[in-house]
Amino acid sequence: MSSIYDSGLEPVNANYAVLSPLDFIARTASVYPDYPAVIHGSIRYTWQQTYERCCRLASALTRRGIGRGDTVAAMLPNIPAMLECHFGVPMTGAVLNALNIRLDAEAIAFMLGHGEASVIIVDREFGGVIRDAISRLDNPPLVIDVDDPEYGEGEATSDIDYEAFLQEGEADFAWSYPPDEWNAISLSYTSGTTGNPKGVVYHHRGAFQNAIGNQAVWGMKQHPVYLWTLPMFHCNGWCFPWTVTAMAGTHVCLRKVDPVRILELIDEHRVTHLCGAPIVLNGLLNVPEKDRTAIDHEVHAMTAGAAPPAQVIGAIEEMGIRITHVYGLTESYGPVTVCAWKSRWDDLPLDERASYKARQGVRYHTLSGVMVGDPDTMEPVPKDGETIGEIFLRGNTVMKGYLKNPKATEEAFRGGWFHTGDLAAWHPDGYLDIKDRLKDIIISGGENISTIEVEGVIYRHPAVLEAAVVASPDEKWGETPCAFVTLKPDGPEVTEQELIRFCREKLAGFKVPKKIVFSDLPKTSTGKIQKFVLREEAKKLNQNTSD
Repeated sequence: MSSIYDSGLEPVNANYAVLSPLDFIARTASVYPDYPAVIHGSIRYTWQQTYERCCRLASALTRRGIGRGDTVAAMLPNIPAMLECHFGVPMTGAVLNALNIRLDAEAIAFMLGHGEASVIIVDREFGGVIRDAISRLDNPPLVIDVDDPEYGEGEATSDIDYEAFLQEGEADFAWSYPPDEWNAISLSYTSGTTGNPKGVVYHHRGAFQNAIGNQAVWGMKQHPVYLWTLPMFHCNGWCFPWTVTAMAGTHVCLRKVDPVRILELIDEHRVTHLCGAPIVLNGLLNVPEKDRTAIDHEVHAMTAGAAPPAQVIGAIEEMGIRITHVYGLTESYGPVTVCAWKSRWDDLPLDERASYKARQGVRYHTLSGVMVGDPDTMEPVPKDGETIGEIFLRGNTVMKGYLKNPKATEEAFRGGWFHTGDLAAWHPDGYLDIKDRLKDIIISGGENISTIEVEGVIYRHPAVLEAAVVASPDEKWGETPCAFVTLKPDGPEVTEQELIRFCREKLAGFKVPKKIVFSDLPKTSTGKIQKFVLREEAKKLNQNTSD
């Protein structure tokens, strides 16, 4: 039914524009052309220079026939070229596929073929992998070689040099916004544990909104100095290439996560913000005193995944780093919920403060809905802080879907919500508290055991650096907890039985690990522990014990 507010009040050029993060760099370059945009070793670019480099990239790609709907892949670390790809590629109407730099040739070949990449921009460090990958393809993409002076090694992957390629383009290239904000802007592949990874497609509207959401939940002011500790290939750097640009900030590049170097860069460039998994924060705490650069200004760190234990949070904040805990997935453009802090928690004891900070919190301003519910009935669970349900999301910052996979897309959106596969409790104040992945929960004798809860207790032991708990088959109980633990190199000694007794003092008996294995933990390129590997190891250990 139409109303008096419909007739003659349609969207026209004067009152409607497509939402796209491309607008951020256009505005910033025009308002702050001489402000610092990029720092990378000895390289310094202003916003005007960065904008022109992005335009040159778009122009040069266009001259090579790249346009709307094409895919341009990038196999790059956190260097200026990777930032430029986040603007220059979509300026052509094409889609950016930022590849995980830790993957092998077989996985990369699948992604290039599945995403139908027309071009790939490659840092020399990964030249060997890319040469192997494209040799497996019937229609290999055009390869552009990036010779980063901060690396200075490796052989050219192509006779097309990135800097020379930029000179083929025009600095005043007349790019245009997409005709529809629903148009794809990027393609990211999930780190699937079985089968081929799924291609997650983002659109311009979602990228714009999540970029703004990052700024809103962090209270990020104008001209932040952002250190790239988070890989830009991971969920497009949680959309921070666009967020920092919108705020006319400075992108401080970092090829490789090195805790000593991170502290040096924080001090040298007065870094205000950085992101990463808890392992990054843990790394800073374990820098030897002789190599540690003191932080004498407030730094904000956004972390996702299982929150660090209370002792880590306390020690990190004593260093001058204020932690913000967020939650999200590749399918949600990175983080979409935040543990929004309340002033009444400031004066709580550290353990209580950490318990609040460990929550995954409430939805971003730019996420329209979040629910903890029953995955079968799609009904919300009680907000009692105990009942466990699956986290569901909906809104503009949920992916378009999985590329060429309508069945998986339909299943992911079943019931009008995106199914995350993460299990959480819902507190009376509406804050989420993740208990486990749906596939990680341990069911022992009919009782649910949260691996995150058990890990949190193990982390409290002063000898423990990292911990991961998985299910181990058990003839009597079905499953029991098995813990894999990495000890601090300079920490106190502890035996398996001592650590089990430590857990028994703090956990119900059925939650205590029956076995603890001391080892290094397998991780993904973004620092997430690969529990599927540990589950297989636990099965083998159980079989050996049975034999």
